[in-house]
Amino acid sequence: MTEPISLFVSHRGVQHRLSVSLNSTLAELNATLEELTTVPPSLQKLLYKNSVKGPHDPAMTLQEVGLKDSTKVQMVGSTLRELDGLQAKEAEEKRRDRILRERVLKAPVKVRSTATASMSDHLYLFHELIPLPHLPRPDSALTVLRRLANDKAIRHIMHLHKFSVSVLTELDPRERPELLGENMNRGQEIRLRLRTDSYDGFRVYSQVRRTLCHELAHNVFGPHDNDFKELNSQLNREVAEFERATAAGTHRLQAGDMYEPEALEDDALTSHVLGGSSRSRNSSEPDSVDERRRRMLEAALNRLHMEEEELEGSCGTAGPAKTT
Repeated sequence: MTEPISLFVSHRGVQHRLSVSLNSTLAELNATLEELTTVPPSLQKLLYKNSVKGPHDPAMTLQEVGLKDSTKVQMVGSTLRELDGLQAKEAEEKRRDRILRERVLKAPVKVRSTATASMSDHLYLFHELIPLPHLPRPDSALTVLRRLANDKAIRHIMHLHKFSVSVLTELDPRERPELLGENMNRGQEIRLRLRTDSYDGFRVYSQVRRTLCHELAHNVFGPHDNDFKELNSQLNREVAEFERATAAGTHRLQAGDMYEPEALEDDALTSHVLGGSSRSRNSSEPDSVDERRRRMLEAALNRLHMEEEELEGSCGTAGPAKTT
């Protein structure tokens, strides 16, 4: 019988000091943590330094999984009550979506264009939003997924290109730290990196949305070849043009709609204009409103192009493009 060791397990700001034997099994540790936090073993995820790579069998001893005396462990996971609440919300959302789809399918076909718009609203969208229940604050992650799914510019390009995605969900930063996004089977499931490395917050919305545009392009093209790059650039351009037109009042918002344009950096106004020359904001000749908007749009697209090159290296859908 080995001497007991001390483990310090933190869960949602509360630290638990445990005295355990290195010969104890991981299943026994999980059972103890369930008594302390009410999080079931199947939803527990233990994060600590020098963790043994690969799957951990519950029958493995604490020594075999890399735990030592005074190890600090961060546990993440939701209780069954929280999970039931989240599943109840999702069930209600699915029920409403199902009722709406059934109404659309049962409705008589009309010649008016409004019927086509109503049908497309229930075809070209994200049919299911699923946060990871074992990560902290799954309700907040669901809020981010809903914001993406209801984003006016994203909905605009999905209707234009007839994109339909069965599941929109998130990536666990600890499990796939090298990835920002992944598209499974051309729209069957899109996974996005929503959270920061330490789970203590969420990434900037505009960055996540750019990743989403990248993964939507994989609905059509798999590898990062020229066809993919052309479509991806088109999607980013259409998103930017839609928001520019919305700001100018070209697209009319319906009751309850919200327009939230992405804030452009101050240096966007002094960036090199595509197909022209750079121009300083201190120029004596004042710009018109349309000219300022055009330059901001082109500067943003130029910046997006450079960011897209970096994004390709963090996409799990396809490897790097073939060079010719």
